[in-house]
Amino acid sequence: MKKFMVVSGFLGAGKTTFMLALADYINSNGGKASVIVNDLGAKNLVDARYSEACGCKITELAGQCICYQTENLVDKLRRLMDYEHNELVMSDIPGCGVGALEHVYHKLDREYHGEFELAPFTVVVDPERLRTIMPEQAVLNLPEEIKYLFRAQLQEADLVLLNKIDLLTGAEIEGYLEFLKSFCPDAAVFPISAKNKTNINRVADYIMTHDAQLRTVDIGYGGPEFVAAEQKLSWYNRQLYVKICCGTFDGNAFLGDLVEAIGQKLKLEHCNVPHLKVFAEGADGTSCKISLLGVDYDLQYDSRLGQPCADLPVIINARATCQSQALAEIMDEALDETVDKYNLDAIVFFTECFGIMDEGRV
Repeated sequence: MKKFMVVSGFLGAGKTTFMLALADYINSNGGKASVIVNDLGAKNLVDARYSEACGCKITELAGQCICYQTENLVDKLRRLMDYEHNELVMSDIPGCGVGALEHVYHKLDREYHGEFELAPFTVVVDPERLRTIMPEQAVLNLPEEIKYLFRAQLQEADLVLLNKIDLLTGAEIEGYLEFLKSFCPDAAVFPISAKNKTNINRVADYIMTHDAQLRTVDIGYGGPEFVAAEQKLSWYNRQLYVKICCGTFDGNAFLGDLVEAIGQKLKLEHCNVPHLKVFAEGADGTSCKISLLGVDYDLQYDSRLGQPCADLPVIINARATCQSQALAEIMDEALDETVDKYNLDAIVFFTECFGIMDEGRV
């Protein structure tokens, strides 16, 4: 059995954490699974570096969404399945991505029929973001147009995973599940905590024993709602190196202050950052990964550096509801201020910032 699975869901829903948890479960129970990390823009993705630091082998597929590089995807699937003998290969798509049911699953079925067994098209949902399309219509300081993406992703799903249940009460879990089962009547729904690996065994059993439904779903892809939502988002990727002239500095504190500064500046401009990720790996092999799921949220430390640093390579990935030029300026200002605060020198190796619709580089 050689299965391929797309994992969709909005920025910050926990797609990568889920894929790592699922791969770890399968690999620890006599099987073999691997992960493709997909995003727009260049390589040097925080998710890929962090996953490797956690001991999971990762294949990067950057440049474009997998929806638009089928031949490249197929080449990687053949290598991972035929030569490395993975029973399950899974890939995310960019966090705002919709349309993969048609542009990945249906296209593979048409053009490579029978070569790949397609696992249930899976969507991971974050309870906080889900509340924006529930009857309560929660306000999370995201543009109204973004709600289209939440709804469209759910409409494509064969399998919906309510993630982060470790943060919910039993009654809250039941309320979210009731809504999802009503909104997605044709999909299976599971509550999970990818972080704590809760119910990952149940999800693994379902995925390995069920196939994609290959339904035809009209989500208005390419229509006015799609365009309006996509135009609200910009992508930002940066790779840099910071060092101190003498002595050491607290790398965890530096990275935390950098992320805080970015969030505060975005908030002052009435912008938001549905997902900001920063990763750095110290000379001792320990790493720090920080995530910010919005300007009104606290920082999330997935890991921390083990000792003070004399120098530090840093990767920043951000997906913001902000015009690209403004986002680039905010990032530069935040970096300059934080570097000065810690008396560091910074060398920037690579920066790209672009609006998702035009992909113009800044």
